[in-house]
Amino acid sequence: MSSTAADVVVVAAGASSRMGGIDKVTAPIGGRPLLAWTLAPFASEPGVERIVVVAPGPRVDELAEAPWLPDGTVVVAGGARRQESVAAGVAAIERAGADDDRVVLVHDGARPAVRPALIRLVQAAAAEHGAAIPGLPVVETLKRVDGDRIGVTVDRDLLVAAQTPQGIRLGVLREAWRRFPPGGGETFTDEAALLEACTIPVHVVPGQPDNLKVTLPVDLDRAAAVLGVDRPRVGFGEDAHPFGPGSPLRLGGVEIPGAPRLAGHSDGDVVLHAVADALLGAAGLGDLGRLFPADDRTPRGADSAAFVREVIERLGAAGWRAGTLDVTVIGARPRLGPWLDAIRASIAAAVGVDEGDVNVAASTGNLSGDEGAGRTIAARVVATIRAAR
Repeated sequence: MSSTAADVVVVAAGASSRMGGIDKVTAPIGGRPLLAWTLAPFASEPGVERIVVVAPGPRVDELAEAPWLPDGTVVVAGGARRQESVAAGVAAIERAGADDDRVVLVHDGARPAVRPALIRLVQAAAAEHGAAIPGLPVVETLKRVDGDRIGVTVDRDLLVAAQTPQGIRLGVLREAWRRFPPGGGETFTDEAALLEACTIPVHVVPGQPDNLKVTLPVDLDRAAAVLGVDRPRVGFGEDAHPFGPGSPLRLGGVEIPGAPRLAGHSDGDVVLHAVADALLGAAGLGDLGRLFPADDRTPRGADSAAFVREVIERLGAAGWRAGTLDVTVIGARPRLGPWLDAIRASIAAAVGVDEGDVNVAASTGNLSGDEGAGRTIAARVVATIRAAR
């Protein structure tokens, strides 16, 4: 086992007592549980080999079967105090085999915005120095109080606010536990406090200013802002098809009488194709051609509304919902003015948004190329998506 790698114990066994009845471990942020956000940076970090989540005993089976849990993550039951929960997580790591030089990172399950750069910084510092924590300078003036009176102003230049992950070589942690067993009478608020009691030095690295800990319900909104899930994402979709034999013409799920259909493997609905591509692009989920190839894997003449429904399902599974759609249909024929409202309503229904969130315009004059010659109809769509709630 490489001593340069690390394992992580994510402590999520608390009672969420200050959350007003909300279970912060599974509280949704941008359509994903808080704990899913917390685990993701560790799961994607090459230097982290094992993840152990410490949960309340009654919830171990539930969390172990959660579909968002990273592959290979172990879930174990925690204890009454943080130090006992950390010991339970470390025991799971030790059962898998780890030498004294192995770095263990201990992280609060309620810190969903930790960045990979901080993980790597703490891991490297712990490997070099034996133990390391991230700390932020204290910016407020601090006062020690005596009852309801100011006692003395504390020199903030000597203080930092401790964060997680806190890193420690396993041999150092074992030595600290020999002096102060996790089940003993002393209570330590974090691993650094335990090492301090043992007079074991702990290296401090610069913390991450937005590595907030969710403690109160309002912190969920703060976490969403830090993670960027409240900001809309934008995608662009474009499609064009020539006129072909047969009828009717379908645009945006609406049949336009008196005009031939558009050629294509499906029903040729360029508007819905462009809508689907714009939504997929905004979510980073590829494009319509990869989902529904123009070959035997997609039924010939398929209803493009079914494509859009599949795209909406995929957006939902990824934690997104459709926001707004701006649609422009380009072609010299037919005149679409009488049909724009119906197309708008059809798109809104297919995507699951209000009609007021959809704009449809037609460009039929001063066109060049195949659109201007009346041989082709094209559609261009700008779509926004937002995190699901």
